[in-house]
Amino acid sequence: MYHFEFYKNVVAVTNRSLCERPFLEQIERVCACHPKALILREKDLPEEEYFLLAKDVLGICRQYQVSCILHTYVEAARKLGHPCIHLPLFLLEKYQGKLGDFQETGCSVHSVEDALKAQQLGATYVTAGHIYTTNCKKGLPPRGLEFLGEVCKAVTVPVYAIGGIHPGTDQLFQVMRNGAAGGCIMSDMMKI
Repeated sequence: MYHFEFYKNVVAVTNRSLCERPFLEQIERVCACHPKALILREKDLPEEEYFLLAKDVLGICRQYQVSCILHTYVEAARKLGHPCIHLPLFLLEKYQGKLGDFQETGCSVHSVEDALKAQQLGATYVTAGHIYTTNCKKGLPPRGLEFLGEVCKAVTVPVYAIGGIHPGTDQLFQVMRNGAAGGCIMSDMMKI
């Protein structure tokens, strides 16, 4: 495990298919690192299953005082009384003007235009990527640091870089030098 200072600028993103141990045990290991936040991204689950999993994950996050951001399922977040949601752009558009009960609304963006639109639709932060080569986007060339810098200059909300960021490299510091508020890490966080 890396130094806690490193994780204060990291948003951990979940993917239970990458875990080698029980998922909730993995969440506990991630929370023990005290990342800036954890996005529960298990969007392949049916909403009811996601709701039940989110209940458990929120409990672990509270125990470690780690901010948790739910993903995709607005109604599940509402049922849980949870004020933080992350949405793909098409869902942010679908829910336009109907997310006033959320304190934090994140959005995934893949262009400067996406980022501007997300901000206009009320996103309080965006994740921009993918910045580096990543197995999650096999065969797709990374958008790179120049793209990241352009997104950061275009919007006033915090931008978090995503895609191929690994602890033990200079990548997190590179993205922050290009204007990002921090970086999102999935694969390495699911194997900690």
